[in-house]
Amino acid sequence: MTIDVWMQHPTERLLASPFIASLRKWIPTIPSGEVSLESTMQQMDKAKIKCGLLSAWYGPLGPLISNAEVYAWTKRYPDRLLGLAGVDLSDPMQAIYELRKCVSEYGFKGLRIIQWLWDKPCTDALYYPLFAECVQLDIPVCLQVGLTGPLRVSETGRPLYIERVALDFPDLKIVCGHIGYPWQQEMIAFATKFKNIYIDTSAYKCKRYPSELVEYMRSHGRNKVMFGSNYPMLTPSECLQDLDQLKLGENQNAFLYENAKRVFKL
Repeated sequence: MTIDVWMQHPTERLLASPFIASLRKWIPTIPSGEVSLESTMQQMDKAKIKCGLLSAWYGPLGPLISNAEVYAWTKRYPDRLLGLAGVDLSDPMQAIYELRKCVSEYGFKGLRIIQWLWDKPCTDALYYPLFAECVQLDIPVCLQVGLTGPLRVSETGRPLYIERVALDFPDLKIVCGHIGYPWQQEMIAFATKFKNIYIDTSAYKCKRYPSELVEYMRSHGRNKVMFGSNYPMLTPSECLQDLDQLKLGENQNAFLYENAKRVFKL
């Protein structure tokens, strides 16, 4: 029943990007060249992932994974793959039109923005029209929080910026990917303070979850944390390998799929 809320089916453009090269220094298993969609499905099957949310990737130099590509993949496996849109922040009106199309025509379930690609925190004015549109469409916005793995600035992922957005858009569902480390205590505090702020665990294996996060998942944060892998940087099976050591008990199903089903309306 597990739902993976942060995946990419990688294009050759993404895998050839300089920031991926910097990741390979400490994650040498990241693939290179063409990766078949069947390989991605095999990785999902290995980890018993029922459904994966595939992200488009848009940056200042254009799409590394386009919405059209994501849509084509979701059509091949409609029961297993769903899309998260990406847009060009530098053209706000066209970005809104693109997001509407992705939701109304493609059936995408949210918007993904990776702030460090743009070198702008989420409080920048370019984000705000999109946040308003997400509220109108009743979809989550998925943002990156915490340290950046690639050799890019981490400041744009400070959880403190998320608080400002949550105050300005109280009805906006915000899913914060990558836990927020080394600012995980801030991230947990804001997820506790605001009803529509959530955390996903992408880019981290279970054995590397900060102790504060594990305690939060066991207690009053049971409805606030979702599983994500960040495939292909890590595989879902790698991320879930030590799941039992978390000792989540009856809260485990909420983490693996119930929270994602509710927040993304799956």
